[in-house]
Amino acid sequence: MDSDGQHNPEDIKKLVLPIENGEADLVNGSRYLNRKKNDTPAYRRVGQTILDKATNIGSGLNITDSQSGFRAFAAHTLPAFRFSSSNIGIESEMLMDAANTELRIKEVEIGVRYDVDSSTKGPVGHGLEVLMKIINEIEFKKPLYYFTLPGIIVIIIGLVLGFNFFGEYLAGTNTSLAPTIFATLLTCCGGFLALTGIILDSMSRMISRLLNTSFNNQTNTKFQDIDFSSYDENQRTGK
Repeated sequence: MDSDGQHNPEDIKKLVLPIENGEADLVNGSRYLNRKKNDTPAYRRVGQTILDKATNIGSGLNITDSQSGFRAFAAHTLPAFRFSSSNIGIESEMLMDAANTELRIKEVEIGVRYDVDSSTKGPVGHGLEVLMKIINEIEFKKPLYYFTLPGIIVIIIGLVLGFNFFGEYLAGTNTSLAPTIFATLLTCCGGFLALTGIILDSMSRMISRLLNTSFNNQTNTKFQDIDFSSYDENQRTGK
């Protein structure tokens, strides 16, 4: 939770309860769950919506408050997170890591105060920094969006221009093949981008499976190392 007083400590039990009940591995406190009205400033809400959409595209989740700093985690989830961000992009990074290791994520409604906001960054700088972090994550985790989709668009543009220029050449209205050659090169570049995206997507999926397997192995090892016999003995003796 934030240390500036924005969050209400009374909400902690709401975040911890789904974990205690075995319903979730990560609980995200949301200011916008069920689209309930709140006192979030309008300029913040616009930027928040953009970051929510970008985070959900990058993670494949459907989170209503991706920038919430009020969260609860089950102890066994620690190996799932890289914690590579040392700035305000950590919220989106954690959600992407959680999605990558298939953690169960649940949202609960929380309140927030903005009259005690002590952020050292302006909302525009905050939003741009987080957005660039998300785009970098998408580049690695969603290369089909970053490379293949633009590549297909470039291919279509190249083909349309190529047929048009070549038609003009055959009709005699344009005696130079340079435009046609340019359109051909454009199509080839688009094909290269699309193929790169497909290859990177295959590599990303393979890495994700390896990371998920590693996380599951670490989690199982942690549980195997716990001595439950002493716990059972204490239960029987009432200690």
